[in-house]
Amino acid sequence: MMQKPPVSPGTRPEMPAAYGISGSTEGLLSWEWVRQRMTQSRNYWISSTRPNGQPHAMPVWGVWLDDQLFFGTARKSRKALNLAANAAVSCHTESGDEAVIIEGVVEEVTDRDLLKRITAAISQKYPGMPEEAEPDPENITYAVRARTVFAFRERDFPQSATRWRF
Repeated sequence: MMQKPPVSPGTRPEMPAAYGISGSTEGLLSWEWVRQRMTQSRNYWISSTRPNGQPHAMPVWGVWLDDQLFFGTARKSRKALNLAANAAVSCHTESGDEAVIIEGVVEEVTDRDLLKRITAAISQKYPGMPEEAEPDPENITYAVRARTVFAFRERDFPQSATRWRF
């Protein structure tokens, strides 16, 4: 279930000329820059789609391991119900100044060893969370499988806007 690094180096996203996106590769962000922001972010915004087509966004706690985001929620939560019907997801860090946006799909994590690693990482990141826990059947842990990742620094957006494809 490990996410492989991007299949290509970062490229420029496709945007109208009015955005002023540079045609040069100078200033592209590194995948390491993405790793750092995803690891350091305290909260992540998860966007899913309701069965009636309306969007749904909610902040969650999560961890970045093996080049992918992991988060959990109650199986009966709105986001879990949405993701059960449509696994497509968009998620991003809480910062708009140093943004990382992931578009992809979620997969339920069932591997017990991986669940233990996720639980340990969450307890280290968020004080007060249990260090070890048996899986709770009322909760679900997801892995976000990236298809496209966008990242940029707001202060130099036209030069730093970068896209990766998986």
